[in-house]
Amino acid sequence: MLRWLLRGLGLLLVLAIGGIAATVRLDRPAAEVEARWARPPSKFVDVDGLRVHVRDRGKGPVVVLVHGSNSSLFTWEGWARALETDHRVITLDLPGHGLTGPHPRARYGPRDMADVVHGVVEALGVGRFSLAGNSMGGHVAIAYTLAHPERVERLILIDAAGLPREEPLPFAFRLSGLPVVGRLVRWTTPRFMVTGSLREVYGDPSKVTDALVDQFLDLNLRAGNREATRLRFLTPPDDIAGRLGELRLPVLILWGGRDRWILPRYGERFRDAIAGSRLVVFDSLGHVPMEEDPAATVRVAREFLAQANGG
Repeated sequence: MLRWLLRGLGLLLVLAIGGIAATVRLDRPAAEVEARWARPPSKFVDVDGLRVHVRDRGKGPVVVLVHGSNSSLFTWEGWARALETDHRVITLDLPGHGLTGPHPRARYGPRDMADVVHGVVEALGVGRFSLAGNSMGGHVAIAYTLAHPERVERLILIDAAGLPREEPLPFAFRLSGLPVVGRLVRWTTPRFMVTGSLREVYGDPSKVTDALVDQFLDLNLRAGNREATRLRFLTPPDDIAGRLGELRLPVLILWGGRDRWILPRYGERFRDAIAGSRLVVFDSLGHVPMEEDPAATVRVAREFLAQANGG
């Protein structure tokens, strides 16, 4: 009986190891991934030793758009195409994301990210501008505005992070933040997991295409990005909840009514904490409403931005 039990355990171990091995994905060389995705108007800007992937297009009042966790500047393509007709639109890949790759000193906190945003706008010669951020990018946008209130004219928060959570992080993020397990998980990026994550952040999962999955998988496998994610989830978060009352500028809050990652009630809490802010909820959209339905969401954003431009 003991012999059969040991054999059974051995078989389970072999199957487990085989299952893990089947999900292992090696890093893809930066140059290889860059060759696929750094198409015009992409360029790279040096910020304190970090080569930041940037897209800078259009003319007019400046809008800077900041993406969320494990995403990239491509999440804003719908907005960028709509706004570039009468705005200068700047998007960037944050450290450890997209084509920017890991930070040389492993600085991944929201204030660190805000420093990179500042470096980019300085390098591009931008003075005052409007700033928008989604999810983690919303947290970064708030951190930037608190640090540089004289630079930000209007602020748009889209399903923003930054408030204390009452729910656990999504499962994949929790694994990444475990000191030992995270080192193993960072090598396992199966396509089905990427597909599942994308379907979770869309209000309508049927909108997730194979092309979108390919893009996310390719950019996240860029050399250094997964290790950066592991280190980022080990970084203590900045506490901004107590400082939201310091925001003294027009603030628009957009939220997906079907957001399962940061629930809509957090949008209400941002609205209540930021004097004069306005909350708009898109009932059918999820955690990345500006990506899922660019036309509907940018319409509201454009009206808000026009108020700053005398429209």
